[in-house]
Amino acid sequence: MKVLTSPSSFGQVGKEPFQMLEEAGFEVINNPYGRKLTEDEAIELAKDCIGIVAGVETLNARVLDALPNLKVISRVGIGMDSIDLPYAQQKGIIVRNTPDGPTRAVAELTLAMTLSLLRKIPQADASLKNKIWKKQTGNLVLNKVIGVVGLGRIGRLVSELFRGIGNPVIGYDPYANEKWAEKTGVKLVDFNTVLSDADIVTLHVPGNEDKSPVISEKELALLKKSALLINISRGGIVDEDALFQALSTKQIAGAAVDVFVEEPYAGPLTELDNIVLTPHLGSYAEEGKLLMEIEAVKNLLEEIK
Repeated sequence: MKVLTSPSSFGQVGKEPFQMLEEAGFEVINNPYGRKLTEDEAIELAKDCIGIVAGVETLNARVLDALPNLKVISRVGIGMDSIDLPYAQQKGIIVRNTPDGPTRAVAELTLAMTLSLLRKIPQADASLKNKIWKKQTGNLVLNKVIGVVGLGRIGRLVSELFRGIGNPVIGYDPYANEKWAEKTGVKLVDFNTVLSDADIVTLHVPGNEDKSPVISEKELALLKKSALLINISRGGIVDEDALFQALSTKQIAGAAVDVFVEEPYAGPLTELDNIVLTPHLGSYAEEGKLLMEIEAVKNLLEEIK
């Protein structure tokens, strides 16, 4: 029995996930490319596989039809956007994910991005590495209103981290847990109020079903001129062209982005100095990454008896 482990960095933090599969009697086929697989590469590598420990490669109807032995897809991470879930269900393919694994890592990166933007740490670092001694004057996080869009696992932990350092937090989620909000001191408001009232807006939503941006030109216009926008949720949540325009014209003060429509990203946002860009590393903390990989393997083994 064969299993494809498709995430480009699978097993790099620790060998336990590979060992679990091998001890269960599986032949492991690992992603040899060191990047996201194309559809054709996924088909070639997984053609004889009974299971896939999946990353973010596209597993659409064309790919699934080319994998006659496939019984289980176990996603390392939360997002299922790249998997045709209705078609998988139609074919009897079980799909699992790891909703708890990346929570802490993504929440902590959100906090790190916020502080980096406020204190202009990337700019100071770049100057000094270019032999330029230039002191950057930033801002304190003290008393900044944090607006959290999406109050699932990650959004709730982000809220709690900011509440823990004394920030007022307002949040929006159509299915918000009111008891949790009351207990943690998070004020629940509507979507537009988060955008207009927050000093820092951070996004933790799965996105619209039709793939349209949650934050486009209209929503960006609601933000304060001094506002910071942070997207560590999904590529496409924010209209990248509209964000470029808002940043380049100083319509908003800054942004931090970890996820993009096309990855690897090399678009116009890289030309700006009031944005922090990271290469989709939200879950890339050693402890959280290993936990996710182990959980993904456990999910696969549970379904393949």
